[in-house]
Amino acid sequence: MEKTSSTLWKRLEILYATKSLANHLVLKQRLFTFRMNEGELLKDHISQFITFSNDLKNVKVQIDDEDQAMLLLCSLPSSYKSIHIRETLIYGKDKISFEDVNGHLLSRDKLNNEFGLDSKADRQASGLVE
Repeated sequence: MEKTSSTLWKRLEILYATKSLANHLVLKQRLFTFRMNEGELLKDHISQFITFSNDLKNVKVQIDDEDQAMLLLCSLPSSYKSIHIRETLIYGKDKISFEDVNGHLLSRDKLNNEFGLDSKADRQASGLVE
């Protein structure tokens, strides 16, 4: 029922981007409990993860970059949680970043797709799974 785009935008912000404690908790819960299902595309999962992170930033809730990286790693199914990935990302570094984890996961996923490593057995053979 708003007459201008600016008043409509302000109304939408009031309704959907409130900075209330309840909204913060709902958005945090959505991010913290977000999990990837086996067979889901990694790029789609990461895109949704970034959307959830941005929703929190829009209501002025900051999640540390290292915590975002760990949340992303923890959201992956067991087929992605290999010792190899953890060693590659963590050892020999003073700090882990979301960009490092995101880039590594997407490049491993691209490599797997190029070589046709789609099954869990294929990922095990390539060293992606324990």
